[in-house]
Amino acid sequence: MSDGWQSIHLDELDSIPVSESLVWHPVRRRLGIAAFGINAYTSQKVGGHVVEEHDELGGGAGGHKELYVVVRGRATFTVGGESRDAPAGTFVFVSDPALSRSAVAEEEGTLVLAVGGERGRAYEVSPWESYFAAIPSLKAERWDEAITLIEQGLRDRPGHPALLYNLACAESRGARPVEALTHLQEAVRGEAKYLAAARTDPDFDPIRREPGFPA
Repeated sequence: MSDGWQSIHLDELDSIPVSESLVWHPVRRRLGIAAFGINAYTSQKVGGHVVEEHDELGGGAGGHKELYVVVRGRATFTVGGESRDAPAGTFVFVSDPALSRSAVAEEEGTLVLAVGGERGRAYEVSPWESYFAAIPSLKAERWDEAITLIEQGLRDRPGHPALLYNLACAESRGARPVEALTHLQEAVRGEAKYLAAARTDPDFDPIRREPGFPA
């Protein structure tokens, strides 16, 4: 690293599996970028997602306009129900945050770079980043480490329901029942859908019989 600039190869980035097939390679966090969102994605198998199905209006999203670049390999993008072949070198720009988008790898080693931001607003880190970053700690049952990572996200986005919910999950597993109940209640007050989610989420089995668990 040099003053004012740095470089890193794609293959040097962390590889964090975040679903059955999708692997997240955190670019923004690794380089400390604060002006815009940028991340890379691969799949663990041909036919697996390199962009998970989502829109930019959901609980963990940032409301971004997103540009996707197929850096290597080949993908099939589906945006708003329309599919398109995307070999290496293809740019896919989704200007409408409400449009559902996804992409699957058609070749081994396919890598997609995603760049995003919200028009007319200073960049804010998307809420999902901190709980994606916590996934390795959660899988290894390093609860305190996972809690710290999600709390970092809450410092960027205070009171965000998705972050509060995921924090409560980690606290429940990590034998912190009081904190888990408090943050779960805050998440439900912020977004009612988390009430139904908590009823069946196994992460809350350790505190389900505690007084104050959302009914």
